[in-house]
Amino acid sequence: MNFLAHLHLADISDTHLTANLAGDFAKGSISDHPKHLQQGIWLHRQIDTVTDSHEIISDLLKLFPQTSRRVAPILIDLTFDHYLAYYWDEYHHQSLASFTQKAYQCMQQTADLPEALKNIIPNIVQQDWLTSYQTRQGLDKAIEGVSRRLSKPELFNHAKKDVDKLYVDIEIAFRTFYPQLMAYSRIYSRKTPAEYLPE
Repeated sequence: MNFLAHLHLADISDTHLTANLAGDFAKGSISDHPKHLQQGIWLHRQIDTVTDSHEIISDLLKLFPQTSRRVAPILIDLTFDHYLAYYWDEYHHQSLASFTQKAYQCMQQTADLPEALKNIIPNIVQQDWLTSYQTRQGLDKAIEGVSRRLSKPELFNHAKKDVDKLYVDIEIAFRTFYPQLMAYSRIYSRKTPAEYLPE
């Protein structure tokens, strides 16, 4: 899952939005991170484990051409965010615009974030990354942005074309898998180990 999905799953499981987002940037032991981030980091890791091991995702990865096989997990994450934004009203009671403003405010107000996340929050907010996922142009821009942040951008040379080929397959996988992931998130949030619960 990418940024929008992790924020959405945090919200529906009644856990801290930015703490869940921090899971992508928080390395090492959870207990080494600030207390107010620990539950979110733990939940983020559970969500990633469920996603990476799920048969729907495994089967989808196999469909990607060799040209994008190495970055296919990233492309799935980004395209899932695109479909979540596109179908947003089916998955959340708030409008996407209202939710993203709440998420941006939370990001800006959360202290002691991992440095890499703290550094990109101004771009996330100013360029309105979360809302931009709604359009195909926004998805393409997100793919370009990720490619620029990685050490081997050439791995994304065929990414947009390969996503085009699998656009419907990814939508079917998303529509089948994401409701399950919503249920997993609610269950896991209730099973958070006591040492990671906020004080």
